Amino acid sequence: MGTDETTPRLFPNLFADAVGPSAGGPARDHCRCVGHSVATRPAIVSFHRDRQDTEAPGWHHLLALIEEAAADGRMVFKPFVEMSAPERRQIVTLPPTIAKLTTVKRLVLYGTNLVRIPPEIGAMTSLEIFEPYTSHRLHWYPYELTRCAKLADSTVSTRVLYGNFKFRPPFPALRPVTRAGEVDFDALDPAVWGADAVQTCSVCDGPIQGELRQVWISRLVGTDVLPMLVNACSAGCVTALPEPQSGYVPAPHTGGPEIVQPAARW
Repeated sequence: MGTDETTPRLFPNLFADAVGPSAGGPARDHCRCVGHSVATRPAIVSFHRDRQDTEAPGWHHLLALIEEAAADGRMVFKPFVEMSAPERRQIVTLPPTIAKLTTVKRLVLYGTNLVRIPPEIGAMTSLEIFEPYTSHRLHWYPYELTRCAKLADSTVSTRVLYGNFKFRPPFPALRPVTRAGEVDFDALDPAVWGADAVQTCSVCDGPIQGELRQVWISRLVGTDVLPMLVNACSAGCVTALPEPQSGYVPAPHTGGPEIVQPAARW
């Protein structure tokens, strides 16, 4: 028997087990950086300026959870479920030690306060399912995520992404070339660079030494097209980037309000 289109349908909550305890206060901050429609999108956007407090209890708890997951070789990692709401709010990036999670196939980052993902996620070579759904302060992802060659499924809140197809919010402006000596690549302002340090090239994995070239590229990763930040060590590494996803800015670019994007689809 067919289903009447007017009959209410029930959909399973795929993330019912991905939410941590709520007691103790808010678990995250709210963000309207990119707006929510063509009418509300801003002309200019900037990276979040939050710096990770590495002395916070939540940070130390997360470090311990990563070590535990690396030791037992688990395939599913849902660290924020095991953290209190105040602890979850303290986490704005993941520790570089996620590189140890080489057996994890499913990474659940549901409803977090994250504003950036570190490039070390590229070392999670077994990753197949990536779920940062409703982490509404994650507007972009590191290009190193493309190194997760087995990644086939993702659940991302696309409406909060820079350059998303629904209403095309802008990308933060990047400096195309920065020479060594102009800034300390190990002590950067995340509000300007998207990180507090850039040490290795997103493309060749070599060291960033003489210069840093930053560009944006939109690529299909899993089942979502993501705006990806590339930290390249040379013009050659920028040239070596693959073509962007069809329907997005057709070449790697440095963002800013002057970048012309395809028309919004909604």
